[in-house]
Amino acid sequence: MTSEIPLYPRLIKDRVTEAMADTPVVLLAGPRQAGKTTLVRQLADRDMRYLTLDDELTLLAAREDPVGMVRSLNRAVIDEIQRAPQLLLAIKKSVDEDRRPGRFLLTGSANLMVMPAVADSLAGRIETLTLLPLSQSEMHGSSVNWLDRVFSGPLPEVATPFVGGDLVETVLRGGYPEAVARSTARRRTAWARQYTDALIERDVRDVAGIEKLDHLPRFLRALAQMAGQMCNYTQLGGQVGLDGKTAARYIGVFEQMYLLQRVEVWARNRLNRIVKTPKVQFVDSGLLSTLMDLTADTVQQDRTRFGMVLENFVFAELLKHTTTAEGDFRMLYYRDHDQIEVDVVIENAAGQLVGVEIKAAATLRESDLRGLRRLKTVAGGAFRLGVILYDGIEILPLGDRLWAAPLSTLWGK
Repeated sequence: MTSEIPLYPRLIKDRVTEAMADTPVVLLAGPRQAGKTTLVRQLADRDMRYLTLDDELTLLAAREDPVGMVRSLNRAVIDEIQRAPQLLLAIKKSVDEDRRPGRFLLTGSANLMVMPAVADSLAGRIETLTLLPLSQSEMHGSSVNWLDRVFSGPLPEVATPFVGGDLVETVLRGGYPEAVARSTARRRTAWARQYTDALIERDVRDVAGIEKLDHLPRFLRALAQMAGQMCNYTQLGGQVGLDGKTAARYIGVFEQMYLLQRVEVWARNRLNRIVKTPKVQFVDSGLLSTLMDLTADTVQQDRTRFGMVLENFVFAELLKHTTTAEGDFRMLYYRDHDQIEVDVVIENAAGQLVGVEIKAAATLRESDLRGLRRLKTVAGGAFRLGVILYDGIEILPLGDRLWAAPLSTLWGK
């Protein structure tokens, strides 16, 4: 039995409304169960017909006669559009004949823009916005965007301090609304297991046409053990009997379904970013914790694995901030030939950088600044700020443009 799911205000809502005011087709994309359907139902006008392709009869109609289905629609919400991508060509034809804004509000649990035919057909007619699982800001009622703030002014202050056991619980819970609503860790784990099983059984077939699915659950668990680390496809695939090429393809499928994201390394020369090894980060720390079998009890015995999940939690929170920020930001990481690293490097459109190091400890050491100092030297004038996010409550200066700040500034004021 689950508790009733509370309706948190979603920070992307105004963006969707703005897009519908001047764009014929708006696509709200993101992982299943992140809250897309709830949000579009709130936003849909009364004259918009609602169709979901999770309904088998509707799906059959969409696949057999996409043009006929779209022709019958004046304005519509179409849920889970990735299940019948052939509808998009029919939508293109319809909006070419009638360019009124806000005609189609679509949701998709897979990134359709990586399909060349889709991206080409709807260029200039569609705006895609991303809804990820709940951010801590949404859960705590904060509207401050951490990324906009650190590039323009002082670090946000802590509104709701979370340290120690409270922080661990927050990280292990993650942000999927259904999981957040469950009252115990055991029930959240049960939900997360069912979620990944259903995703692999149903959605992978829609997105990738992979018939042999028995490798995928084991491969996803192997990937979870590598979260936040550089991703060697051959080595990773070898753990579950796959070659490197297949492993890379499967990671691409999970990325397309918004389960995880590959993160490029920051380098002054942009070409060097492409050839270097990416890291893999998951989009939800709660789901990652389940895949790693990490619980509050095991965290007490093994802080190293918690450190991996904490880094992932921060990455996911910052990723959510990119979807609602005023500025345009890219998430990267830094690693050089001396193996000196910075967990997250955020780059704005002007090429300025903020480096973020993530520590699960309440006390910091001199050596914790090593990566940020190196990045500051290498980046020169592009370096704006370096921040160590730690398990404490004080914002403290650590030198020129270097700060320590509580992890809970991520949902600060």
